[in-house]
Amino acid sequence: MTKPNDSNSEKNKNRLQAYARFSGIAFEMIAIIGLGTYGGMKLDEAYPNSYSLFTIICSLLSVGIAMYVVIKQVSTDSKKDND
Repeated sequence: MTKPNDSNSEKNKNRLQAYARFSGIAFEMIAIIGLGTYGGMKLDEAYPNSYSLFTIICSLLSVGIAMYVVIKQVSTDSKKDND
């Protein structure tokens, strides 16, 4: 027979795991966007132009990639939780 405190500790453990998982996703987003923007800046240094076109394109592309990664991870985690 389980104690009432066991179910509360299990809920707290699940919340902590979810918090850690989603915090990791946020850091992945930051890394992807940062690397994309940095790459665009380096391309602008190598091939100068008046509008910083490579920085704009690479940063927008990296935001799209980061959103794709987040949606994919959240949907995968959601499927795991339902099973």
